[in-house]
Amino acid sequence: MMTDLFTLDAEVRTDLGKGASRRLRHANKVPAILYGEGKESISLTLEHKNVLRAQLEEAFYSHVLTLNVDGKPVECLIKDMQRHPFKNIIMHLDFIRIDAKHAIHTNAPIHFLNEENVVKLGATVAHHFTEIAISCLPKDLPEFVEIDLADLEVGQTLHLSDIKLPKGVTSDELAKGEDHDQAVVTANAAKAQSNDDEDEAAAPEAAATE
Repeated sequence: MMTDLFTLDAEVRTDLGKGASRRLRHANKVPAILYGEGKESISLTLEHKNVLRAQLEEAFYSHVLTLNVDGKPVECLIKDMQRHPFKNIIMHLDFIRIDAKHAIHTNAPIHFLNEENVVKLGATVAHHFTEIAISCLPKDLPEFVEIDLADLEVGQTLHLSDIKLPKGVTSDELAKGEDHDQAVVTANAAKAQSNDDEDEAAAPEAAATE
């Protein structure tokens, strides 16, 4: 079933412009564009119900998708999705073509494991990022990156260089140099109530006794 969600039928459209897009949405279609790999951009339409179902899966945003463009399969990634501000409607999609031999740059969601272990220590966990910019060949593209917090100590911060990425996957930021080794997650010590706060709380009680 998951495979079916990553294969979408699309039709080439020649009727362009805002008016045409509006008519498509009224017909339960989603306007889209396919570009990249040095080829000409193609305007497309997809069935709204199929896109709406597929985008519920987190992996939809980091998985290699197959668009059947008038019956011809094209491998691509979703690069942008425009949603209606308050209705459950997908307004527009941007797809970028990929080539099995060319590295791709995309974002992979982060899954934080064993976070409850840190909380039991009395710490609060601060997520500085919820996704990570990566590069890899399409065959190595992970659906997500796992970060195990089981051994994270109070006051400790994990940086990009501490994250073990899957084989064949590299961090776009670390590729820029050591000064781009950004913090990803921190275990902050819980704030203890200060003596000043306790004194202030006790003062009104003393006044009431007098």
